[in-house]
Amino acid sequence: MKAVAVLGSTGTIGRNTLEVIRAHKNHFRVSALAAGSNARLLAEQIQEFRPSLVSVEKKEDAEALRSLFKRRRLRVVYGPEGAVEIGGDRASDIVVSAITGINGLRPTLAAVRAGKQVALANKESLVVAGPLLRRDVARFRARIIPVDSEHSGVFQCLAGEDKRSVTRVILTASGGPFLKTPVAELKSKTVDEALAHPRWKMGRKVTVDSATLMNKGLELIEARWLFDLEPAELSILIHPQSIVHALVEMRDGSMIAQLSATDMKIPIQFALTYPERQTSPVPALDLARVGTLEFFPVDAKRFPLVRLAYQALEEGESAPIALNAANEVAVEAFLARKIAFPDISGIVHRAVDGHRTSKVSTLEDIFEVDSRIRRLTLQFIGTRQ
Repeated sequence: MKAVAVLGSTGTIGRNTLEVIRAHKNHFRVSALAAGSNARLLAEQIQEFRPSLVSVEKKEDAEALRSLFKRRRLRVVYGPEGAVEIGGDRASDIVVSAITGINGLRPTLAAVRAGKQVALANKESLVVAGPLLRRDVARFRARIIPVDSEHSGVFQCLAGEDKRSVTRVILTASGGPFLKTPVAELKSKTVDEALAHPRWKMGRKVTVDSATLMNKGLELIEARWLFDLEPAELSILIHPQSIVHALVEMRDGSMIAQLSATDMKIPIQFALTYPERQTSPVPALDLARVGTLEFFPVDAKRFPLVRLAYQALEEGESAPIALNAANEVAVEAFLARKIAFPDISGIVHRAVDGHRTSKVSTLEDIFEVDSRIRRLTLQFIGTRQ
């Protein structure tokens, strides 16, 4: 039985992970949980899964949990340091990294440096620190298994293949809720409309990223480091049905695809059980019922942030850090209803254009660039308001 620690247990990926564990009680147990501010849901998870270590964002929530579970052998920590402790916890065999944004970097790095098998859903870790994480994965003999449905698909398509035979890796994108909305009407779209994704149930930030297609831009950069690919070997296709999650083009003209139902429990379970496969709690895909699979090129006018992602992919070094920081701040402002939907791309463009790419060698370098771009982006948001 494998012990699993879940970073971001109260988020969408975290809750789905616990559903998978619930369906495979004979294979997994929960050793540790890290949550943000949803202490109430965390308490319910503690009650059911009985971890020995938990972390929460605020000190007062930690004290409340200690009081609530004082008769149990439960250690409660809090803050960023608490999440890092969960990531490196010796009692865990697998760490599910599902904290949103750059906040997930330090706990993910702790898991890698502890030599864990990391089920990675926090794409931002590889976006901002790809070379650093790759180096430490090799140094500490850790293993990263992707959880994002697209990267899980690529991982499965590449199994047993000679990388020299691969000519291109294609990530698919649903296109989000505004795929067919006239571009001129995007300025009137509300937060609630942006969060009404037609296919996936995801967290608020990644759902907005899906609407702008920034999620796919970040996934391009993540794939570069996950699979050791060159920028020219990566591309995106719009696929509204979200059934084909990845395509791998081979030099003999063949194309390998990975298909599954639109449910995150499938790639999560694959990451937990790898290299084995277990029966899924999700019903099998019925292609006859799906009927039609469509594919379209990316419309640069509708999704202008994709070009910025390709640019950051090509430049490397600090460019992806700047892109991610500006996007996180802009999306947060949109969710707070401080800016309009098209302002996200406009503000990110201004912040990235104002950044001069520099070398990145350390974790401190990464957070220095991140902090500087966040301040700059907030200034632009203030100007726009």
